[in-house]
Amino acid sequence: MKLKTYSFDLELKDTFRISHISRDLQPTLIVELSDGEFTGYGEAAATSYYGVTVEGMSEDIKSIAHIIEANIHKTPEELWEITNPYFKGKSFAQCALDIAMHDLHGKRNGLPLYKLWGLELKNLPLSNYTIGIDSVEKMVQKMQQFPWPLYKIKLGTDEDVEIVKELRKHSDAVFRVDANCAWTAEETIENSKLLKDLNVEFLEQPLPKDDKEGMKRVYNESVLPVIADESCITETDVKKCSGLFHGVNIKLTKCGGLTPARRMIAEARQLGMKVMVGCMTESTVGISAIGHLLPLLDYVDMDGGMLIKNDIADGVKVYDEKTHFPERNGTGAKLTKFK
Repeated sequence: MKLKTYSFDLELKDTFRISHISRDLQPTLIVELSDGEFTGYGEAAATSYYGVTVEGMSEDIKSIAHIIEANIHKTPEELWEITNPYFKGKSFAQCALDIAMHDLHGKRNGLPLYKLWGLELKNLPLSNYTIGIDSVEKMVQKMQQFPWPLYKIKLGTDEDVEIVKELRKHSDAVFRVDANCAWTAEETIENSKLLKDLNVEFLEQPLPKDDKEGMKRVYNESVLPVIADESCITETDVKKCSGLFHGVNIKLTKCGGLTPARRMIAEARQLGMKVMVGCMTESTVGISAIGHLLPLLDYVDMDGGMLIKNDIADGVKVYDEKTHFPERNGTGAKLTKFK
């Protein structure tokens, strides 16, 4: 077995701001996992908000290299269960390893992941393109620089509805609004009425994740659907979101990879909830993994590759208002830069 990790700084096309952070660079970890014949690649983006560093993730994975080597020929799901006790509270590192193992597993079986899972590339949801918090002028400029039929608008200011009104003057695209926990229940209910008239599709995580009573009100009184993000981190959170949200946004890094994400999708469906998968500004390595889940989803946010200047990989790409899959097995991701 061969296990390598690479560290990259992804350069963002524009300063990315949300309600609690801004950045120009996105550090990311790439995991290279080989069984001697095939090689798989995985990724997890670091984030100071969750206290996750590239160095820490790399150390966590390498510390169990002997366990990975002893189980390298098992399925990704089996390896996930075996290594899970060593990744408690370290889901980002587990995600990078799990994606690499899925990529390796697909290549060993001679199939892209979606075919390995019995899925077809039909009726795929289109990714939104994210517009971070900025001056209205700069937000308009970002939309004009990247014309797209579906935008996610990051909000969390004192003038959120006014911002959307101004943006609407410059685009007929569908908007999704992500308040990143910045609103109250009253604000959300009132804003939903105004935003519905501005062709907003849904509201993502309007309230702080612990405000369950507020979310009960919003769930019953909002005229727009509400989608959980920070309230839905791990598998145990899906059921907790039922009756509070109309859908969940699953992040591979937060839940620990494709293995738990697929289980979360299945559970959300059983509970009658809409399903979205989001990204953390990964390169095309991480975005490619998300791409194979598309047949299972209602919504997707996989614009990481579109938001960076120096993508380090080829694979599943979003452009021309479509998602394009390479004719390669596994996730289809292929590193084009190495360190």
